[in-house]
Amino acid sequence: MNKSLSLAFAFVVATATSVSFSQEIKGDAKAGETKIAMCIGCHGIPGYQASFPEVYKVPKISGQSSKYIANSLNAYKKGERKHPTMRGIADNLSEQDIADISAYYSAHGKVEGAALPEKATEAKSNVAALVAKGACTSCHGENFAKPIDPSYPKIAGQNADYLYVALKSYKVEGNSAWGRNNGVMGGIAKQYSLAELKELANYVSAQQGDLKVVPQSRFR
Repeated sequence: MNKSLSLAFAFVVATATSVSFSQEIKGDAKAGETKIAMCIGCHGIPGYQASFPEVYKVPKISGQSSKYIANSLNAYKKGERKHPTMRGIADNLSEQDIADISAYYSAHGKVEGAALPEKATEAKSNVAALVAKGACTSCHGENFAKPIDPSYPKIAGQNADYLYVALKSYKVEGNSAWGRNNGVMGGIAKQYSLAELKELANYVSAQQGDLKVVPQSRFR
C-alpha cells in the first residue's frame, strides 16, 4: 500500500470511529422495564416521600423526557448531583442501562394525543415577576411542559416540594453529600430567596403537564 493510500485509509478509519463514538446509545423501553427494580420502590409509589436532605415527595419521572432522565442519572454518576442514594444507584448502571431506563420512563403512562395548554395559567404579579427574573419559560417552555431542548426537564405539574428542594440544591456550595453543580441553574437559583423559590415551585407545580406517578409493584 503506497503512502497516499495509507493516509486515506487512516482517515477513513478515524472518521468512522469518530462517527461511531459520537452516536448516542439508543434506549430500548422494553429492556428498560427489566431494569427498574431499584426505581419503583420510590418513583412507583404515589406520594412516596424521601427524607434526605429533608422530607419531600420524590419526583414524578413517568412522562419525563428520556434525554433529561439520562443526563440526570449521568450527573449523579459523575458526582455533579450529590445525593448518596441516587449516586449509589447510578454507579451500578451501564450507559446502556441508563439509556434503556430513560426510554422506559419517557413512554411510561404516556397518553397519545393528550393536549396540553400552550401557556401556563396567569400568575399573580409577584410570581410573574419571579418567572420573568429567571427567564424560566425561555428554557422550560411557555407552559413549563415543552422545554426548548429534551435535555431540559418538563416541570409543569411536578411535586412542589421536590421542585423547591431541587431549586435549593443549586444554591448549595461546599457540601460533599448534597447539592447540584450546574452553572446556569446555579446562577439563576442564587438570585432568589428561599421564600421566592417556594413561590415559584408552588406555581409551576399547579400547571398541567405530562408528569405522573404510575403505581408499580415490586412483585410481578
